[in-house]
Amino acid sequence: MAREIDEAWIDDAIERYQSLERLRDEFDKAVASHSVSVHSPDNSIEIVVTAAGAITDVRIHGPLHHRNPAEFAREIKAVVTTAADAARWAREKLRGEVFGRQHRLGED
Repeated sequence: MAREIDEAWIDDAIERYQSLERLRDEFDKAVASHSVSVHSPDNSIEIVVTAAGAITDVRIHGPLHHRNPAEFAREIKAVVTTAADAARWAREKLRGEVFGRQHRLGED
């Protein structure tokens, strides 16, 4: 029994696949280049992180000689955790912007 091949559906599927690949490339470039800056609860530490999760800069505001090491370590941990959350948020936002306009096969 021969199956009927819907050439238009196949062409549409190929076009959508290629479009999805272009969007994936756009997304990968966006997450690598989009940065978010976060601060520790006491504003003494600033971390810049890409949406991909790479920390690109760490800035310390103010002198360190008066800091309690345990307190400073807690501030570092807090801001790194915040940076990870910010990167995740930025990725989700970019994902929605890039892939949100996609629709499924058969939809117009």
